[in-house]
Amino acid sequence: MPVAPSSYRRRLKRGASVEAPTGFWGKLIDQLVRSETIFRLSMCCVAGLVMLVVLQGWRPPMWAREGMVAPHGIVSRVPFEVEDNEGTRQAQERARRLARVVYTQDKAPIVQLRDGVKNLVAQISVNESLTVKSQAAWMAFAPESETLIEFLPPGTETERKPQAPVAPAPAEDDGAKGAVRESNNDTPATATDSPNGRVLPPAIADQVAEAEAAYQAFRSHIDTEEKMLAFEKAIERAFSDVERTGVLDKIQHGIDDGSQTEIDVHPIGNPQEVVREQVATVLIGEARARLKTRLEEELGEGDFTGSLAEMINTNLTGTLELDRESTDRAKAEAVEKTPPQMTRYAAGDVLVKAGVPISPNDMGLLREEYNATLESTEIQHFVGRAAAIYGLFLAMLALAGFYLHLHHPDMLEDLGHVATLLGLTMFTIVACLIGSVEGWNAEIVPLLLFSMIVAIAYDEDVALLLAAEAALIVVVGLGLSLADYVTLTAAAASAVFWMGRIRSRSKLIYVGLWAGAVAFATHVGASLLEDRPLAGQLLYEAARTGGWTILTGFLMTGLLPFIEKTFGVLTDLSLLEVGDVAHPLLQELVRRAPGTYNHSINVASIAEAAAESIGARGLLVRVGAYFHDIGKMLKPVYFIENQGPQGNRHESLVPAMSTLIIVAHVKEGAELARQYNLPKPIIDLIMEHHGTTLVEYFYHRASEQSQSDPSNPGVDEQTYRYPGPKPSTRESAVMMLSDAVESASRSLTEPTPARIKSLVHDLAMKRLLDGQFDECGLTLEELKEIERSLVKSLNAVYHGRVKYPDQRSAS
Repeated sequence: MPVAPSSYRRRLKRGASVEAPTGFWGKLIDQLVRSETIFRLSMCCVAGLVMLVVLQGWRPPMWAREGMVAPHGIVSRVPFEVEDNEGTRQAQERARRLARVVYTQDKAPIVQLRDGVKNLVAQISVNESLTVKSQAAWMAFAPESETLIEFLPPGTETERKPQAPVAPAPAEDDGAKGAVRESNNDTPATATDSPNGRVLPPAIADQVAEAEAAYQAFRSHIDTEEKMLAFEKAIERAFSDVERTGVLDKIQHGIDDGSQTEIDVHPIGNPQEVVREQVATVLIGEARARLKTRLEEELGEGDFTGSLAEMINTNLTGTLELDRESTDRAKAEAVEKTPPQMTRYAAGDVLVKAGVPISPNDMGLLREEYNATLESTEIQHFVGRAAAIYGLFLAMLALAGFYLHLHHPDMLEDLGHVATLLGLTMFTIVACLIGSVEGWNAEIVPLLLFSMIVAIAYDEDVALLLAAEAALIVVVGLGLSLADYVTLTAAAASAVFWMGRIRSRSKLIYVGLWAGAVAFATHVGASLLEDRPLAGQLLYEAARTGGWTILTGFLMTGLLPFIEKTFGVLTDLSLLEVGDVAHPLLQELVRRAPGTYNHSINVASIAEAAAESIGARGLLVRVGAYFHDIGKMLKPVYFIENQGPQGNRHESLVPAMSTLIIVAHVKEGAELARQYNLPKPIIDLIMEHHGTTLVEYFYHRASEQSQSDPSNPGVDEQTYRYPGPKPSTRESAVMMLSDAVESASRSLTEPTPARIKSLVHDLAMKRLLDGQFDECGLTLEELKEIERSLVKSLNAVYHGRVKYPDQRSAS
């Protein structure tokens, strides 16, 4: 086998040792397998699951809303039935009217009547003849005998038998009277003696005799103990039905109050023992007839039974009274037991006609159809929909993450930013769900607040992306239309675009007004594209959406201070308040270190213009410049701009000590800023405006001293550097360079434009080569633009003047 040449083998080794550059997908995979990335992806998965649960993504949403116009009508997808409220109400009213009225029965009157009859008959039974003594009992059965009471014998303890009527005796003498008595059996009687010994007229005597005969006939049914016992049992049986059902004098409830044919009866004090009776059987007339019939069945027909029945019927009274409380309770139970009346719809039945706004009644019908559709849907459909919605949520979160990875990697690297954005998104979805309740339809308010907060706290492009995704989640989750999505995204985009830099309190209100106008116009236009008629309902919905948008501007104005504090951001409005010359720190700086204050004002002027030239926040740089040297007020005479005729105090100090004093003003300034609650971005500018630069004057002075002293081991450069940190933002970089060139330009004896340009370039290159701009993202092109702006500003400060004659002679 031939052996490859050595040169070929060497090329193979070199090719094997050189690794091919990693492509895009390789870098992406390497990034995804990192633990930090996996944790962030897990957070996104949890957030997507939370939104799925909150929106109940496994269920198709109820898309119809009150007032909505369906261009093609709405038909039923499945057969279902709906309760007919009016029919149910009518059925309940019928049940209430037909409910049996409850009466209470007081048995005492019937029991008293029954026992009274037995007692009266017992008195008659023990009195063998009609006397004054038995007349009281007999009058109950024969009231017509009341007129004969004065003609009746008084009666004794021993029962007397009735005597035969005798003729009246002559009144001449006792002998004649005895003769008449002896012969009374032989002559017909024409009169009889009264109980008082008077002679009764024949008519009265006949009446007494008839009464006696009737009395004896009545008594013949009860003249023995056996008959009396049988009579008492018969009376009890005859009274049993009436005693159980009671007697009703008259119906005590109206036609509309309940049934007129049946009533429920219960004894007093025992409402559980209810007996249902026909009204006809308990009315007093029917009760009397039934009682007479029962007496005839028990005692047989005849005068005896007739007298009893007449006496009982005369004294029989009503025992039933209306129980209103129990009746009302019975009516309520009847209404409660009434089944709902249902109206049935078949699949394909028209529920809402085309072009007709959905009314409240239609909404109830559509909800019933929606619930019936859910009940008839198989579980596989729910699972499939949940998976699809969850995949959609994850895809949108992945898109947002990929965008941040490309354009805002610092936000993606900060776990706090990722958690905050996810939390804001979930909170917005929940707030939109709450605000979308029928009648409010205010889901646009949380979405606009979300987009404006993200724009203020992070960036406008991030706010636009997340607002569009959040709007899509809301539309899909709530079942809104494409027109609603277009309206939500257009309103959010207009609010973000017009917000810009907030320099006044009214700015957000104007943003709300402009965004409200956009929302109104977009809603109308997008709805017309969906074939909705331009009618009052459409204009009302558009005006409602615009009104919510305007309200959001007012809400955002009130929430702005809390948002700034929560997210640690500064709007131009807050910066203007902080940068007020009446601020206590600035007033103290003017009093203690006027030279430093003048230097700060000059730095603020040139730094703001330089920052604006590269698109940075000029106002932040200007306000930061006001405070960047506030630490010098603690030892003002150690800084050249505050030294007067008394000379330079550093002449008596070693370079290392002077360096410590100079460097300390950064830390002391940051401490003062914290004590006066200055915003964090201002404190960062104070901390970073010198970075880790070298205090060159004292470093060179120490180096010279070290060279002149052979025993000195040398100078450590780190001892003469500021502690940092280096500038982390473009604004800090502008501040650093502006501070340096403003101080250095004062040393120019003749500040010509060429010298100023050379000075600015040298200082910029020195800091660039020293690595001071490595962490702020400043590009070389931006650095050149900053140089041009600083040169322009310094030339304006040190512009030449014409020398007047007196000035020339003076010179």
